[in-house]
Amino acid sequence: MRLVLAAGYLIAGLAHLTRPEPFMLITPGWVPFPREIILATGACEIAGALALFGTRLRKLAGVMLALYAIGVFPANIKHAVDGVSIPPIPDSWWYHGPRLAFQPVLVWAALFGGDVIDWPLRRRPIPTSATAPCR
Repeated sequence: MRLVLAAGYLIAGLAHLTRPEPFMLITPGWVPFPREIILATGACEIAGALALFGTRLRKLAGVMLALYAIGVFPANIKHAVDGVSIPPIPDSWWYHGPRLAFQPVLVWAALFGGDVIDWPLRRRPIPTSATAPCR
């Protein structure tokens, strides 16, 4: 999952840097310096993706990418509610509904992929005679 997450953030980061215009269409009006913010978030996505490959910064990357997923949620809402057309992305609630509902999964995936949490796939230690409860 970590590799899929890193690849997704790497691709998204490159898209933010090479084609910021579509992202500007969905950036809420209250965001200051939207172009610069979009370019900065692209750089952060790339840095987070690369950090997921190593071990030293993996947890920090997981936390930061989870915060990033929360931070871009207003843009996703604006995209859906305002019906902003960004081809080839479908402009229907068949796309936007699942996309908005999937955002918490992206937050979890960043934390899981960054080894910040292990839920729900926690490995439970096998009880031994020293750790088994007494009856």
